[in-house]
Amino acid sequence: MPMRGLTIVVAQPDPDRWRAALTMACAAAALGGRTRVYLHEGAVALLATAATAPPGLPDPTELRAIAGESGVELIACQTGLALAGLAADTERVAAGGLIDLLATLADDRLVTL
Repeated sequence: MPMRGLTIVVAQPDPDRWRAALTMACAAAALGGRTRVYLHEGAVALLATAATAPPGLPDPTELRAIAGESGVELIACQTGLALAGLAADTERVAAGGLIDLLATLADDRLVTL
């Protein structure tokens, strides 16, 4: 039986939640399921925030690269992109909204951080 997908919503601009979402997404992608991370409104600013990691662990930039290589889809709230002054194509993420995210959820598990 194929692995169920995982959709993670990052609801706040919290670097620890962002790191947890990326780590969880990479793990789910390694198991073969469709994996998406959606950054909601203010959380989109995390795309432009330089954050560090504890010694020996990858920082968020490295985690984003690993996620991309693993097939994790990153989606940024269109309103959040506008508020942060970012463009989806320059951040290697797709622009999207909650309606589309929920409409395409299918049988994915949904996690909110």
